[in-house]
Amino acid sequence: MYKLFCDSNCELWHTEIKKLGLEVIKMPFTLNDKEYFYDMGENTDFEGFYKAMKNGAVPKTSALNEYAYTEYFEPVLAAGQDLLYITFSHAMSATFAAMDAAISALKEKYPERTIRAIDTKTISLGAGFIVYYAALKYNEGASMEEVEEYINELIPHTATYFAVEDLTYLYRGGRVSGVSKVFGNLLGIKPILCFNDEGKIVNVDKQKGFKKAMAALRGYLRDKGSELDKYKIFVLQADCKDAASSFVADLKAEFPVADVVVQPVGPVIGSHCGPGTIGLIFHAKQR
Repeated sequence: MYKLFCDSNCELWHTEIKKLGLEVIKMPFTLNDKEYFYDMGENTDFEGFYKAMKNGAVPKTSALNEYAYTEYFEPVLAAGQDLLYITFSHAMSATFAAMDAAISALKEKYPERTIRAIDTKTISLGAGFIVYYAALKYNEGASMEEVEEYINELIPHTATYFAVEDLTYLYRGGRVSGVSKVFGNLLGIKPILCFNDEGKIVNVDKQKGFKKAMAALRGYLRDKGSELDKYKIFVLQADCKDAASSFVADLKAEFPVADVVVQPVGPVIGSHCGPGTIGLIFHAKQR
């Protein structure tokens, strides 16, 4: 017997998490000097969070410590079960040093138990895409080894693209230079970014205006998408429901076989991408 873990940075909706029987590690963020832990939308004030950002609040994210990971993992091990943790990209956070330390200590304490962590090399619903399909296998009764093998096969075929409305938030996180931020916002240049094979964010395109950016996102799906009748397409929106609705309508018109799921960007991810961001996650020939 084993338990399947994910973390809240995979951003699957809380009802889906419960339906799939997943264990969730909740990631922290701080807003106006108060710490919160993202609960997959169950009690999240998305509107209030993004309103605060627009009014100048600067939310911060932080790494869990070794003790926090131990608190999540040890009850499962003590109950005689193994665990498999599907993580967001290790390149995006220092939290995984603490995770590794916790796992190392727990392996010594419970040598008969198996503890594994798999890096999806993406984040948000990119990781959620992988978690979702791995969880389906898990609930079908697949072994840990079978689920792990399936995840490793799926990772290079999971594409995560996103376009941002305002470069300010990426600039704070060191994703763009100060010069490109100023001129990008003045000229209406919208960067399109994705996760590469190393799990790092890279800038793959720049479009003038959000409509052209959305057209470019559809172009990536058109050129790189694979088995769209088999796998869901996830669309993320950060406090831009109307823009997302228009984008989804265009997606459904061009890709009528696709099952498109729309979800809000949570506060942890939203702290870095900012309001107005739209993301697109799909199964690709190659990420």
